[in-house]
Amino acid sequence: MTVIAVVDYDMGNLHSACKGLEKAGATPQITDSAQELERADAVVLPGVGAFDPAIQHLRSRDLIQPIKDIIASGKPFLGICLGLQILLENSEEGHELGLGVIAGTVRRFRPESGITIPHMGWNQLQFTQPNLPLWQQLPADPWAYFVHSYYADPTDSTVTAATITHGSQTVTAAIAHNNLMATQFHPEKSSTSGLQILSNFVTHVNSLQFATAHS
Repeated sequence: MTVIAVVDYDMGNLHSACKGLEKAGATPQITDSAQELERADAVVLPGVGAFDPAIQHLRSRDLIQPIKDIIASGKPFLGICLGLQILLENSEEGHELGLGVIAGTVRRFRPESGITIPHMGWNQLQFTQPNLPLWQQLPADPWAYFVHSYYADPTDSTVTAATITHGSQTVTAAIAHNNLMATQFHPEKSSTSGLQILSNFVTHVNSLQFATAHS
């Protein structure tokens, strides 16, 4: 059975993400143990809330370097919402340094007429990495559920895997680079398409295990 560690650092409800992974056939393991993260077949870093407390909670659990090492090792890694933002170097929301795995800054939406901040509700994804494993079997421009006032602005635009448009602003909705994938939206709250994305992640992890076992 595929074990997917879900990082527990007091930043959001982990239950719905775990339910989605269970539906996809994985065994989610909620943990704040670096050793258990290293033993798992893949890692999910969810998160709801503010940038600085997220980094502080990870630091208090001695998880910052282990998470960086796990990503560097090539293990499949999925960030969700705040779990995407803290992968970048810094944020306009706070003063803490992010994990710095992805070069770039987390920026606040610019106020403009006719848009709400936070950006909250359903929006359509525009794929910029259409062949990404996460997007398999999805319709074109699927709807996903968002709750955020800040968005990732990576230095290298090629790591952007999907965008959304909010008012006149087109921003990053997902990133992907090698074994690292992350979504600004909540797949676990994004109905059929979101559950398909979580299922695709599990399938991707399983395919890598199979390839390793038969290499």
